[in-house]
Amino acid sequence: MSDNSVVRLLREFVAEREWSQFHSSSNLAKSISIEAGELLECFQWGEEAEPMRVQSELADVLTYAYLLADRLGLDPDTIVAEKLEETRTKYPIEKARGRSSKYDEL
Repeated sequence: MSDNSVVRLLREFVAEREWSQFHSSSNLAKSISIEAGELLECFQWGEEAEPMRVQSELADVLTYAYLLADRLGLDPDTIVAEKLEETRTKYPIEKARGRSSKYDEL
């Protein structure tokens, strides 16, 4: 697992409160979805959203994502880089530039 300072801070925060008992993988995954819904709610009635509220909700989503990665023994930087490499293959520049089509429709 990464020695990422954010992960270290989150571990300390959770340990101080003895919350790891509540942080099963499924609970953390549910929390990501719940917080993502709250982030989406910021944009419910249009493109403009209150920046501080968006920042707060996005921080909640990221917090639970980091906690889930940590619970699963995954390094966030590594898994994002690996997924990006997969996506590069699915969406080659010459086919995907400027297009929002799914990879199987390029």
